[in-house]
Amino acid sequence: MSNTIIVCPSCGIKNRVPLDKLSLGPKCGKCKAPLPVNMSSSPVTLTDTNFDSLIGSANVALVDCWAPWCGPCRMIGPVIEELAREFGSRALIGKLNVDENPVVAQRYQIRSIPTLLFFKNGNLVDSIVGAMPAEQIKAKLMSILN
Repeated sequence: MSNTIIVCPSCGIKNRVPLDKLSLGPKCGKCKAPLPVNMSSSPVTLTDTNFDSLIGSANVALVDCWAPWCGPCRMIGPVIEELAREFGSRALIGKLNVDENPVVAQRYQIRSIPTLLFFKNGNLVDSIVGAMPAEQIKAKLMSILN
């Protein structure tokens, strides 16, 4: 299981937090202050191994199914980064490299990339295939959050 380091904004102590526990509202081990979930302002790397636990533990999740050789995937990469900065405390924003993680890609029948998968309470509720403007992706995420 992967961990991430979150610096407590109250006392400055570094806290090691398992990625699958981010949605549970982690607290600082020293001062017990809530830790900012969007600690790195970047999407979580999803794999065949951690996908089910991370998506299952998130109230709302957006998964960018991509590959490094895909031009449109690289075009929406900055949009996904921005959504992670903006929504990271309210939704899990993740990236799944379909070349390296064929099990999840096959389960969700990812045949074209980029494909964005939207989950609510661990269930797939919507998807977008192809590169879309940032406003459309953000609007879809907002509708699922509300």
